[in-house]
Amino acid sequence: MRYIDESLAPGEVIIQRGKWPTLFWVGAWLALILLGIVLVGIYIFIHAAVVMKTTDFAVTNKRVVVKRGWLNRRTEELAVESVEGVALHQSLWARIWGYGRVVVTGTGDATINFPAMAHPVSFRRAIEKARADRDEVHLSPSDRVALEEAAHPQEAPANDDAANDAEAEEAPRQRRRAKRSFIGLRSR
Repeated sequence: MRYIDESLAPGEVIIQRGKWPTLFWVGAWLALILLGIVLVGIYIFIHAAVVMKTTDFAVTNKRVVVKRGWLNRRTEELAVESVEGVALHQSLWARIWGYGRVVVTGTGDATINFPAMAHPVSFRRAIEKARADRDEVHLSPSDRVALEEAAHPQEAPANDDAANDAEAEEAPRQRRRAKRSFIGLRSR
């Protein structure tokens, strides 16, 4: 099981998982094939494969997470509430091949530099969606009905004579109170 899957809090859901660009895997294989005769090619392949297999990054509904490392694990996490900005870095070649780097800045000095990833625009959109969903109020159906009733109270029936009499008595009192000045400065 992956680190991020193991570290999810109750109610936390992964919105999007980051993915390495295919071009990086092709480069690692080409280094192995073309330079495989030399130990350098084998080293480049093994290093690239280990880095890509042991790096995990994702956006959940509560945080943005990147985990690096195999023997020595390093994680960077930022709560969605504290995300202030998301930057996307793509060169011309990166746009052509469909990869880029995402940089998330948070409150204070918090910054997460994600590794190159495939489809960085959708990853950024997932972060923005998580930020927008955080501001939404999720209500149960009964709470929604209560809010609607409070916002649009039903009118009292017109044929209720007792209610009409009470309103008629209250109206002159309200007019008398309205004649009083602002903050009671006028003499009574």
